[in-house]
Amino acid sequence: MNRLVPPPLRAGDLIRVIAPSMSKAVVDEHDHSARIEQRLRALGLRLSYAEHIDERDAFSSAAIEHRLADLHAAFTDTAVAGILTVIGGANANELLPQIDWELIAAHPKTFCGYSDITALQAAMLARAGLVTFSGPHWSSFGMRDHFEATLESFRRTLFEREPVAVGAADVFSDDPWFLDQDLRVRSESDGWWRLSEGEASGTIVGGNLCTLNLLQGTPYMPSLAGAVLIVEDDAGSDVQDVARNLTSLLQLPDASELRGLVIGRFQHETQMTRALMAEICARQPALAGVPVLANCDVGHTFPMATVPIGGHAEMSARRAVPRLVVAVSKK
Repeated sequence: MNRLVPPPLRAGDLIRVIAPSMSKAVVDEHDHSARIEQRLRALGLRLSYAEHIDERDAFSSAAIEHRLADLHAAFTDTAVAGILTVIGGANANELLPQIDWELIAAHPKTFCGYSDITALQAAMLARAGLVTFSGPHWSSFGMRDHFEATLESFRRTLFEREPVAVGAADVFSDDPWFLDQDLRVRSESDGWWRLSEGEASGTIVGGNLCTLNLLQGTPYMPSLAGAVLIVEDDAGSDVQDVARNLTSLLQLPDASELRGLVIGRFQHETQMTRALMAEICARQPALAGVPVLANCDVGHTFPMATVPIGGHAEMSARRAVPRLVVAVSKK
């Protein structure tokens, strides 16, 4: 399938904010909207909000048909250049059977979010060939401090079309910043982990590991053949969860054609260590001879790199300093 690359964002573009998973009403409990809008306006972006974005049912979401309508409306509205998700959640995959994939393919535009939004991004790649962006939510822009590197990665990846080298942060944050902007905790990073040496390039597939695994056996799972798999998980998955989820993913038939694996930094609560991650990867037959980097700056800690799902990655786990370069399309 040919890849559909959305046009880069430009100053003056209109962004539609949608809630295909958890409702904006949940985010608004912490009331960071003014800072969010100010930050996005500073990028030259204008904002509009989906009709059902504040609906909240027993699952902290809008009804399936309303979330679906907001998604379709965002893609079909010719005034809208890009789409930002409010936040993640647990049920974006409910929308998949009813999404009009021909409609999505006919209106390629920037679509950015992460975590539970992985279900939509992977399916858009598999069914419509659309390159999307695993990166900050609308809500992420409410972080007052230590957001600069995340913002710069978002800007470069969505506004420009040159390859972007993903930086390795010296310090990172993994704290409930949204509860108290004055109480921030920063941790020293021990760098990226080279778990298996080598170099690779290929199509980027991935996102949130446990969410991606929900798509196995469905028409919405993108192929791992020829892919650089970039995955991460949050504090809801402990070491055992990560091990079995990665094992399951790498037992897919086309995992034998995987070219490289990049694993995001884990949150402290998972209690993941380099030794444990190395052991998990060493147990995977599909990773024999495949370069593996871990503890990278993607996922649920900050800074967070914006990664084009369906784009192109070049990785090196052979150098003294590991390297990952991502691009919306292969040059």
